[in-house]
Amino acid sequence: MYNSDVPVGGGVLNLLGLFLYKINRNHNIQISYKTKIGYGLYIGHNGPVVVNPTAVIGDNCNLSQFVTIGSNEGKAATIGDNVYIGPNTCIVEDVCIGDNVTIGAGSVVTKSIPDNATAVGNYAKVINYNNPGRYIQNQWIKSKQERNKDEHFF
Repeated sequence: MYNSDVPVGGGVLNLLGLFLYKINRNHNIQISYKTKIGYGLYIGHNGPVVVNPTAVIGDNCNLSQFVTIGSNEGKAATIGDNVYIGPNTCIVEDVCIGDNVTIGAGSVVTKSIPDNATAVGNYAKVINYNNPGRYIQNQWIKSKQERNKDEHFF
């Protein structure tokens, strides 16, 4: 319903809205510059991917399409090294995902997942510890100099 108390810019605002829509519709990856990300991040199929600014992502992490790492209250997830996150996965709130973990497609992660585990489901549960992280290809291997630099940084 039209409200005469609200100023309307007419065609100019419509054009501005259309312009902003066209610019933003191609940006399917929403990762803040504040997000801490390790070496070797891989995002499959050009997203869409949404990552909360408080998330921490380790080295060699693979994010498939339609992955959300978010939080409604406080800090988002901390994700270890060599982690594969399958398509349509939601990682919610302050959980810890260990190193060498595989999270299956369509999972909703609300609790921490230990190292070397494969977890699937809604809500995600660990199903085995056999060959986790096997989908991580072309890993970034840190040089000795980079490892020493990281140790002094933290």
